[in-house]
Amino acid sequence: MGMFMMIIALATGLGLQQKIRQKIAVFNGHIVISGFNGNASDVSTVPISIHQKFYPKFNSVQGIEHVQAVATKAGIIRTATSFEGILFKGVGKDYRWDALREFLVAGTVPKIGAEYSNEILISQYLATRLNLGVGSKFNTFFLVQGQHKLPRARRFVVAGIYNSGVKDFDSAYIIGDLKHVQRMNHWRSDAVGSFEVFVSDFDQIAQKGEEVYNETSSTLNSQTVTEKFYYIFDWLKLFDFNILIIILVMITVATINMVVALLVLILERTQMIGILKSLGANNWSIRKIFLYNAFYIIVRGLFWGNGIAILVLYVQKFFGVIKLDPESYYVTVAPVDINWFYILLLNCGTLLICLLVLLLPSYIITRIVPSKSIRFE
Repeated sequence: MGMFMMIIALATGLGLQQKIRQKIAVFNGHIVISGFNGNASDVSTVPISIHQKFYPKFNSVQGIEHVQAVATKAGIIRTATSFEGILFKGVGKDYRWDALREFLVAGTVPKIGAEYSNEILISQYLATRLNLGVGSKFNTFFLVQGQHKLPRARRFVVAGIYNSGVKDFDSAYIIGDLKHVQRMNHWRSDAVGSFEVFVSDFDQIAQKGEEVYNETSSTLNSQTVTEKFYYIFDWLKLFDFNILIIILVMITVATINMVVALLVLILERTQMIGILKSLGANNWSIRKIFLYNAFYIIVRGLFWGNGIAILVLYVQKFFGVIKLDPESYYVTVAPVDINWFYILLLNCGTLLICLLVLLLPSYIITRIVPSKSIRFE
């Protein structure tokens, strides 16, 4: 039972962390490069030239997978029955759609090419509230900088509907052609709002963020998602602490149970110990008999604990039996990450700790006197 609980806690904790990181990166990248003035918020107001030494390939920093240019603009979707405030995220031909395809519930991703595209990707949350479906057309009004200027109107068609489970993003973002933002802001065709950078190893994001900052122009700023969404990642760090507590508690309970079991075995075999000693067996050889027996019991426990836990994890992975509230956990289904290295490390650590702890109660064998133990009943 202890091994079962440890594996479940480890797999679900790591799975939730990995899934939330992935979802945040889909909408923001791992590192965002923007101007110091005007692009501090989610809305792009000051253009940046697309002609940068790090675009389209960030060759000066190792571990950078992809760089894409984007721009965002605030607007309002207006239908016959309702309206919603949104952020229109303009993307180009270099945008990575692979991760978003996982969240598609209907339709397909917009086709972005050389010509203007009116296709957009909208969240299921907004589509439901606005009563929109794949193929629906609607008007969107965008704010224009400056006083006494009328909003700019654009008519879009829904190409696809996604559901990421992160309400902060689903309630705001629609994704479409970058050229719309450029035209409404009176930008040149080589101007964008920011660059999203993806790294190959998320564990090195702090280091890569520092390297990216050093390799960009003095007029540009860079920010990692861990800095931008610090409140989410501080919450995720609590899972590491919870997993550690569960593992420590379960190992403690397991070792206590094994100590009790070993003492019972020794007491039940007191006469046998006395006979073996009278026949010339030394203390260590007798202790090894009981430690081997304890090792056999531990291995059986590990086998069944691992088997049941891995079976449950695969059922959850493929069938999603356990659901979660997306408003609290940012996911609709409890994700699992079956990391075989961590599971093997957990098994070896548990086995080693239990055997080391059992050396102490086995020392009681050295205190057994043959002349008394043979008469022991």
